[in-house]
Amino acid sequence: MAKPKPRKANDSPWVILAWGLNILGLGGIALVAFAYFALNPVSAASSWANTNPTATMPPTYTPDVFSLNLPTITPNPRSTMIVVDTPTPFVIQNFQRFGNARVATVGYSVSGRPIEVYTFGNGEREKMIVAGIHGGYEWNTIALADELIQYIFDHPDVIPSDVTLHILRNMNPDGDARDHGIDGRVNDHGVDLNRNFPANWAKTWDRNGCWNLTPTTGGPSPGSEPETQAVMYFLQSHEVETLISYHSAALGVFPGGEPWEEDSIKFAKALSRATGYPYPPLDTGCVYTGTLADYAVSLDITAVDMELSTHKYTDFEENLEALKVLLNWK
Repeated sequence: MAKPKPRKANDSPWVILAWGLNILGLGGIALVAFAYFALNPVSAASSWANTNPTATMPPTYTPDVFSLNLPTITPNPRSTMIVVDTPTPFVIQNFQRFGNARVATVGYSVSGRPIEVYTFGNGEREKMIVAGIHGGYEWNTIALADELIQYIFDHPDVIPSDVTLHILRNMNPDGDARDHGIDGRVNDHGVDLNRNFPANWAKTWDRNGCWNLTPTTGGPSPGSEPETQAVMYFLQSHEVETLISYHSAALGVFPGGEPWEEDSIKFAKALSRATGYPYPPLDTGCVYTGTLADYAVSLDITAVDMELSTHKYTDFEENLEALKVLLNWK
């Protein structure tokens, strides 16, 4: 029986072509994968953790289709009814006559209301007051800001020659328009703006000892809200040295930073002596996350959260003393 002949290697040109196309395809996939990872070295989550986020201010307002759109509400039975005058736009008396203030719109709320900053002085040392971060729930902080703006306008000499003072009178105009009670605390996305800043941010938190009268959130991500972004942009584009974020009510003066930053502690103590507000502040057991004061400290700004004594009064005389401390703090 004859031996079978050895099978010749199948070197058909079609087989060679098919293998060549396979190799080219695998090479293309590898090249695309390499380019993706080269251009995207870290994830969005890690970038929030390891960098200081930047914010840009949109030049115009674009309606947000995800807004809650709550211009009116059914009163919450747990809301503490506060008798106030119907809110009206703030107008500086004698503005046209003296013109001592500069007014700028630095951003817009979820529902398109302007966020305004009043600026006094032209010195190189910048100071800032922020009011109304909790909207209508802390409406008296907005009223205090308006009183301070009018007072400084009428008494421009209170601003030292080396100081520029910025007053953001109402950071949460949507909440202010919605309700002067517990339903006015959040913005029109249902976000607590003093939980939305990138420093020590958390979407939610242990509510023990914390304000918990209505549902709130820290937002879907750090700095997600347009109101927050407007303040971030302003602070990143100015050399603010010292900042007071006003709240109500009654807990005292909280230094910024986690743990509290040393210069902010000294500033809090000085404000406590000037106003009589408690320092150390009252400890309810609440863990505060994503606050404006903590974010300011992350930008090397000396900062505090300072609470008025009630939800009803502005403590104007006490806060004139606080203004002196702020303007002369070095």
